[in-house]
Amino acid sequence: MPTYRDEGVVLRTHKLGEADRIVTLLCRGHGKVRAVARGVRRTSSKFGGRLEPFSHVDIQLAVGRSLDIVTQAECLHPYGKPLASDYALYCSGETMLEMADRIVAVENEPAPSQYRLLLGALRVLGQGTSDGPRPPSMILDSYMLRALAVAGYAPLLDSCAQCGSKGPHEWFSPSSGGMVCSRCRPSGAVRPSPESWELLSAMITGDWVATRSTSQAAVRECAGLVAAFAAWHMAHGLRALAMVPHD
Repeated sequence: MPTYRDEGVVLRTHKLGEADRIVTLLCRGHGKVRAVARGVRRTSSKFGGRLEPFSHVDIQLAVGRSLDIVTQAECLHPYGKPLASDYALYCSGETMLEMADRIVAVENEPAPSQYRLLLGALRVLGQGTSDGPRPPSMILDSYMLRALAVAGYAPLLDSCAQCGSKGPHEWFSPSSGGMVCSRCRPSGAVRPSPESWELLSAMITGDWVATRSTSQAAVRECAGLVAAFAAWHMAHGLRALAMVPHD
């Protein structure tokens, strides 16, 4: 039975039979992979807690008929540890994992940019940015915007998404693709504050310095905009996102 080795982040697990689990990972070289971890639910399992969500693992798999089989796993970074004792951090992390699982829809196709984005987001979520801590929901929204951008759904923030006229414009429409002018404004468009426009731009580029003095009101407003944008372009919303606090 041929084998291969990769690094990956555990996105979710499902019980299989009495002692096994199906593990879904986002891997550096193979994209999204679903594999069976045999005996992992037994206390004597050689994998221990290494195949839990948030774990960054060095993993060896054997190619199977329908699902590959985990033969070896070593934990590289337990990203879940700093999140477990903080509700906001944990819920934000869960949403990141759900987002990665959903946005990388095709299995066994390389998705290196999505893999790197997820690793970086989990690291910043647990350790903070180089410019200091930021609200968990802000880090989550930055990750969601950038993951959507990599997938081809980047919101336009400097010109009208409908007619292309150069901005800035006042209106934001998830269904139109971002900023819209007054002439193209569809029903349901909203008018974000100037501070929220600046925060959206900073989050999609990862400019954490520019977010240093952002108000909580702008963080909350942007969370609503990002959630609506993601729900529209991913067909429906993320379940874990409803649990993320924004205060």
